[in-house]
Amino acid sequence: MTKHILNSEVSLQSFIGGVRELWHSRRYLEVNVKEGKGRSVEQNAVLHGWFGQVARELRQDDPRGVKRFCKLHFGVPILRAEDEDFRAAYDRVIKPLVYEDKLVAMDILPVTSVMTTIQLDRCMTDIQDHFRKQGVELLYPKEREAA
Repeated sequence: MTKHILNSEVSLQSFIGGVRELWHSRRYLEVNVKEGKGRSVEQNAVLHGWFGQVARELRQDDPRGVKRFCKLHFGVPILRAEDEDFRAAYDRVIKPLVYEDKLVAMDILPVTSVMTTIQLDRCMTDIQDHFRKQGVELLYPKEREAA
């Protein structure tokens, strides 16, 4: 499988030309489309700041434990819904594990690091909603400055 990044009219046109050639030669193609770019450095920094904030405010776990929880409960469902390969691998290897082992597996399973900015935005919104119900207000730096 060849990976193509389409970020300009020229790259789009080149990709369409290549797909057209493949279509004419094989008459069968399977195409997967992934929307958006990989997560941003800013998103990553904010997310890790939130893990620390939740740990400090709720005092139920350390930042690493909060990260594990968030990856498992918010990131995994998004990737399972949108990435067939991730779902198949997760369901075969991780899903049969007991809950505590699933949390430990989050230390080595790429979840948020393979998300697009759009996916990570959804994940972060879900995290905000979850912890808001527990009294923790997770804000982006720009929201904090405006408050």
